[in-house]
Amino acid sequence: MAFSTKKQFIAGVTCPKCSLLDKIQAFSTDGVDYRECISCGFLDEMRVYSAPREIETRVNADAAGEANKVSAVKLMDPKG
Repeated sequence: MAFSTKKQFIAGVTCPKCSLLDKIQAFSTDGVDYRECISCGFLDEMRVYSAPREIETRVNADAAGEANKVSAVKLMDPKG
């Protein structure tokens, strides 16, 4: 349960049914979270079972895999 029993608007959310922005309210009833559109009446149970997977970037990538890569370096004489 992430929301209170009091209905609260969620800023920046678009309704999946009518596609209107900022019309979704979130609330909880009997330990179940819901979202509801005040414009078209869309009502849906929000089910969040796990944390989303973190996108792999150069910051959190596996450093051991990078250490095993070999690349050739060509040395050049600056005098020509």
